[in-house]
Amino acid sequence: MFSRRQILKNASAGFGYLAFAGLSTASAAQEAGSTNPLTAKAPHFPARAKRVIFLCMQGGPSHVDSFDYKPQLIKDHGKGGKYGGSLLKSPWAFRQRGNSGLWISDLFPNVADRADDLTLIRSMQCDQPVHPGAMTQMHTGTAQFIRPSLGAWSLYGLGTENDSLPGFVSLNAPSGSSGNYGSSFLPAIYGGSKIGRGGRGSRAPRGGTGESVPDIKNPALSQQQQRKQLNLIQALNQEKMRRDQYQPGVEGVIESFELAFRMQDAIPELMDTTKESQSTLEMYGVDDGPTDSFGKQCLLARRFVEAGVRFVEVTHGSWDQHANLSVDHKTRAEACDKPIAGLLRDLKQRDMLKDTLVIWGGEFGRTPAAQGGDGRNHNNKGYTTWMAGGGVKGGFSYGATDEHGYESVENKCHIHDWHATILHLLGLDHEQLTYRYAGRDFRLTDVHGNVAKDIIA
Repeated sequence: MFSRRQILKNASAGFGYLAFAGLSTASAAQEAGSTNPLTAKAPHFPARAKRVIFLCMQGGPSHVDSFDYKPQLIKDHGKGGKYGGSLLKSPWAFRQRGNSGLWISDLFPNVADRADDLTLIRSMQCDQPVHPGAMTQMHTGTAQFIRPSLGAWSLYGLGTENDSLPGFVSLNAPSGSSGNYGSSFLPAIYGGSKIGRGGRGSRAPRGGTGESVPDIKNPALSQQQQRKQLNLIQALNQEKMRRDQYQPGVEGVIESFELAFRMQDAIPELMDTTKESQSTLEMYGVDDGPTDSFGKQCLLARRFVEAGVRFVEVTHGSWDQHANLSVDHKTRAEACDKPIAGLLRDLKQRDMLKDTLVIWGGEFGRTPAAQGGDGRNHNNKGYTTWMAGGGVKGGFSYGATDEHGYESVENKCHIHDWHATILHLLGLDHEQLTYRYAGRDFRLTDVHGNVAKDIIA
């Protein structure tokens, strides 16, 4: 046991927090039985994807107005629906796109141009028809309990490729949604780092994002002074670890403090997009009215994964059109359609799409029947998500809903199957990726989940 005086002396001398006992950093870490939990790890089997960008459309975009073509719904427009209400045809025309001929509506004309990169999963299901439960299940696999998020499980299973950046970043996450990017009972270091205010992005100079990490710079202390201060704090933390032998909370603090110190140099440079070419900014719709905010976020997502971040989630909100669908769904789509297409094109040009899994989807879809004349209610029994890159087939449609789009009838893909498939593409067996907690082994898919192998290239 080391005296407080010796701890203070060594810390003030500038020794690293693991070396305060007079050992080398490596041997001190070995003695403490601790290694960097974010170190890149080998997958269970050869992976198709190395990283994930999840484009989360909060509120539930309508599948029958975007990616699930229903000619019978057009024919039966105005007739009584299966569960009441009048059937409502889409205000947007569907067309066959690309060499694959995928049916995609005019609501997403730019994404439609990337049809040959997409796998449309048109048979999604989840257990909850309400936003909080469905969003929580989409992110954690359960609607009832606080569990680790998909991003946290991915980081836990694979680690990260850049120890100066968070391994999991959540851009523009709405307030009150920390459970959707949290680590729950996994060590805190695997939780997502929130960047952005969870609303509409602020205006910024050309190429700027208008977003930053709070308190990333210390105006009062130089970096050398901060290092000395951190050495003292870490030395005290490490002494507590030695004394108590098991303190996962303290261990998490030690790791997060060190990461935060390294982030001071890495994050500002990474988030400075002013050196991006004009053609790249235009491709994402940056500085172009309604696409500016989401375009910047998609551009940041590319920059983060390019720098080695394992999982990036980008949230785009307000897709909950119980009324005024024809205007508001169009407004939402116009804000994100060009940036999403730009992201896919940019990743492909950089030869990154092949091992970057891009996911798009909301917590559920919407009903084929009208609500209030020009709106649609929630529909968790059948809806569409899509994937691109990362080892999935391009220009491919998987599963189907019934003739009007009420519920999945072919190759049903429950949210547990969706999670199992994402982990599989990352080289992780969802049944083997477990964590011991409260006397049992937990996993993202609980006791469920089947990999949708037909979508894998």
